[in-house]
Amino acid sequence: MRMIGLIGGMSWESSAEYYRILNRGVRDRLGPTASARCLLWSFDFSEIEALQHRGDWPALADRMVDAARRLEAAGAGVLLICTNTMHRMAPEVQAAVGVPLLHIADPTAERIREAGFRRVGLLGTAFTMEQDFYKGRLATRHGLEVLVPGEADRATVHRIIYEELVAGEVRPESREAYRAVIGRLVEQGAEAVILGCTEIMLLLGPGDSPVPLFDTTALHAEAAVAAALAG
Repeated sequence: MRMIGLIGGMSWESSAEYYRILNRGVRDRLGPTASARCLLWSFDFSEIEALQHRGDWPALADRMVDAARRLEAAGAGVLLICTNTMHRMAPEVQAAVGVPLLHIADPTAERIREAGFRRVGLLGTAFTMEQDFYKGRLATRHGLEVLVPGEADRATVHRIIYEELVAGEVRPESREAYRAVIGRLVEQGAEAVILGCTEIMLLLGPGDSPVPLFDTTALHAEAAVAAALAG
């Protein structure tokens, strides 16, 4: 089994879910006492969040590259960035190390295509919904048409992530707000919806949407298990 290197703490709420899913996946494949071989580099998310909202992406790239190199030096054979937004600097991270970086968008898109969907809604931080690093990969590499919420809905989705979900707060009124956003995406023609922030799975489940939801946290972690065991 290859060592899985996790670049996490963004937020720790979703990193804890990664750890749970990784270990559950290895146990299910190898037996009741088996668990994942993994290393976690956990950031102080308050520092990351401040740099994100200042738009200091070069400083964020430096931190991500440093974390990736440390994990590789410690023996990681495959790397995961445990957040969708920070895949903005996935190319810089992959270029800096000699082990594969498993991009969070790829297993998600593959599962969507396997299910027969091509037009998908995307929920995530404003950075993920508005910038091209994520939508562009889904479109150019996987042939998906990506729909994002309108401006007011994007602001609502972003606010709930940063003010509530990263702090582990799950509020019924926020669930209702997300349900309404999903409903409007479906009205635009979305056949499925990507939960493109690793904390959204804390708030939403299959019963909250009239179309299938694709949870990037679970799909990313499951793909990491497969990659580690294949090695």
